[in-house]
Amino acid sequence: MIRVHVICEGQTEEMFVNELLQPAFLIRGVHLVPALVGKPGRKGGNFKFERLQSDVEKRLLGERQAYCTTFFDYYGLPQSFPGKDTLADNADIHSKATAVQEAMTSELERLIGQEPMRRFIPFVQMYEFEALLFSDPEAFARGVDLEQLEAELVQIAAQFDSPEHINNSPHTAPSKRVKALIPGYQKPLMGTLAALEVGLAAMRNKCALFNDWLNRLEALAVAGGK
Repeated sequence: MIRVHVICEGQTEEMFVNELLQPAFLIRGVHLVPALVGKPGRKGGNFKFERLQSDVEKRLLGERQAYCTTFFDYYGLPQSFPGKDTLADNADIHSKATAVQEAMTSELERLIGQEPMRRFIPFVQMYEFEALLFSDPEAFARGVDLEQLEAELVQIAAQFDSPEHINNSPHTAPSKRVKALIPGYQKPLMGTLAALEVGLAAMRNKCALFNDWLNRLEALAVAGGK
């Protein structure tokens, strides 16, 4: 069984890994082990590079056969995070994700060493976790038991090339749009329920960057973890 530590930004991402990703990957021989970034007991958020470095180092050096990956939002990263300030706001999502992932990996390699970093798989979600839920707006509405919102969710999704393109301004980021429609939105619980209803197949079909990440994780099993 190939073991992959998934460093998550918050409780919602952690629950998503446990509820959706872990069962799908276990049958492939890959055990995904999620944990919040930083000290035990914290609730996530405030994704500082120093905390990430400590977590990656601990996992890669502590388990010489294990892999490590990340699952956090581009939107919430501070401007000081490696690669975050290298591109304009209107740059395409692939360029933004690549810039952060490559800069983050390069800096971690400098601090931790190239050899252990061969077992590191970077991923940055564009722009927020909630974007994945727009892969199937109808299922999203059912998942939060608010089917009357289906039309509004469909309308939002229809404005963009893909859910991952839903933009990152303070007023129109995916979570801001959801909270505008659902004032009492409880992210960990409602986000997970919606994700279960939407399902991985729809997310992978509509979200290319997310799908590429899962393909890389699946490739570990095909290659025997090498």
